[in-house]
Amino acid sequence: MITTENMIEIRKTTKSRLSEVDFEHLEFGKIFSDHMFVAEYREGQWRDAVIRPYGPLSFTPAISALHYGQAIFEGLKAYKNERNEVFVFRPEKNAARLNHSAERLCMPDFPEDLFVDAVAQLVKLDNEWIPQKEGESLYIRPHMFATDESVGVRPSEKYLFVIFTCPVGKYYANEIKVRVETHYTRAARGGTGSAKAAGNYATSLLPTRKAQKDGFNQLLWTDALTHEYFEESGTMNVIFLSENKVITPEVSGSILDGITRDSVLTIARDWGYEVEERPVSVKEIVDRLKKNTLDAAFGVGTAATIAPINTIQHNGTNYQLKSYHSNDFAQKIAVYLDRLKRGLEKDQHGWIKRVM
Repeated sequence: MITTENMIEIRKTTKSRLSEVDFEHLEFGKIFSDHMFVAEYREGQWRDAVIRPYGPLSFTPAISALHYGQAIFEGLKAYKNERNEVFVFRPEKNAARLNHSAERLCMPDFPEDLFVDAVAQLVKLDNEWIPQKEGESLYIRPHMFATDESVGVRPSEKYLFVIFTCPVGKYYANEIKVRVETHYTRAARGGTGSAKAAGNYATSLLPTRKAQKDGFNQLLWTDALTHEYFEESGTMNVIFLSENKVITPEVSGSILDGITRDSVLTIARDWGYEVEERPVSVKEIVDRLKKNTLDAAFGVGTAATIAPINTIQHNGTNYQLKSYHSNDFAQKIAVYLDRLKRGLEKDQHGWIKRVM
C-alpha cells in the first residue's frame, strides 16, 4: 500500500515543451505542463505512484467512468513571487474535499498526505511553468475516475488518480453579468451537489450556454424545489455585501463547500465584518437591489478567485450594481488573497504550503 514514506517514482521528460508556450497569451486550461502524477487503485490498494511526462492515458471504451459517471476532481493553484519562492494554497482542504466527493460517489479514499506530497513534488518539478504576473498562477487539477472494464451498474473496483497542471491567467478578465436561473436545476438536496462530481458540471452546460448567448457570463443557480433561494454560480460560490454584512447561502447538500468561499468568510470575520451563512432568498436580494442597499455581489472560487458582479438579471429585468474601485471589499480581499498566496502577507491561519 502507498504511503508518503514510499518514494514517489519520478520519470522526467527528455524534452520540455516550455519554450513553445506564449506566456503573454495564456488561455485558461488549454496549456499543460511537462509532467503529471498518476496512481492506480486495484485489489483494494493505491499502487504505483509516479510522476511522469504529461501525455495520453490508455484505456478501453468499456471503462465504467464513461458509462456510469464515477468521476470527481479538485482544483487548486500554485504561486511564485519575485523571490522565486513557490507556494500552494490550502492543499490539505482540497485533499479532504476530494475524499468527501469520493465517499458520495462510492469511490475509495485517496491518502490525504500523499495527495499533498504529490502536489508539492509535481509543482516543484514544473516550477518554471508558474507564471508570475498579476492574476496568473499554476492551476492544479487532481481527478479520479473509475476504470473497471465492465458494463454493469455497480461501483468500480479499479480507479486512476491523476494530477496535471496548467499555467493560467485570469478566468474572468472583467466584472461579470449573471442571470438568476429559475427553470433549470444544477443539483438537488440528497443528490451530488456537495461533491465535486463531473456530472454536476455536465448538467449546467445547456442553461449556461443559453445565458451566454444572451450576453451573460454565468448563472445564479437557485434551489431545485422552489427556485426561491440562491445556491451558487456555476464555477463559484456567491457572496453578497449589504450594510457592512457579508451574506452567503449556507453550505448544504446541493452547494459545494468552496475553499475560496471559506477563506473569504474567515478573512471577513478577521476584518470585523458580520458574516451571515444562511438561506438567501431571491426576493431579498432583488428587494435590496431595488432599494439600492446591495453594496456588492461577487463570485468566489479557485479558478475565478474573486469575480465582481456588475449586473444581475431576474425575470427579464437587469439590475446594475455599483462600479468597483480599490476600496471595495471585493477588490481589497482579492489583493490580500493574491499577496497571501505569494507569501507576501503573514499567514495567520497556516494556509500556504511552501514548495520551494
